[in-house]
Amino acid sequence: MTSLSSRLKGRSELGVAALLGAVGAFVLFDAVRLVVPYSQSDPVGPKALPVIVGALLLVCAVMLAVNVVRGGHADAEAGEDVDLSHPSDWKTVLPLALAFIANILLIDWAGWVISGTVLFWGSVWALGSRHYVRDGLISLALALLTFYGFYLGLGIALPAGLLEGIL
Repeated sequence: MTSLSSRLKGRSELGVAALLGAVGAFVLFDAVRLVVPYSQSDPVGPKALPVIVGALLLVCAVMLAVNVVRGGHADAEAGEDVDLSHPSDWKTVLPLALAFIANILLIDWAGWVISGTVLFWGSVWALGSRHYVRDGLISLALALLTFYGFYLGLGIALPAGLLEGIL
């Protein structure tokens, strides 16, 4: 009789299946809690798409888990520009992750323009650019363009935060 750990060895895709299942369950849970006033003109309503996405994520999670347990596995990356013998470049990954985390933490308080500028500038810095002033100006321009692009082009108001009344 084999132990559970020996049967699961080399099946890291089960972690991906668990993550897909958790995200799907969260999306479904969040969609069910949506409070939407009844509307005659929209019989489907805004709950339909999140429910469909959540259900599809759960179906994908189950199908992936079944495939992995039956012995299926993903092929290793075989791209020309990927050297699998080298470890992850944490000097790039960690600052990049910190730029995204800073964006998440700042967006409600500081607003999109400031948090987006931090995100864009932090991303190019993490990826190796050392033109601080130029990158800052380009990052600010991108944040402003996306802010007004969402507002004027899509009718979606991103948070203005500290710049409320100025933008």
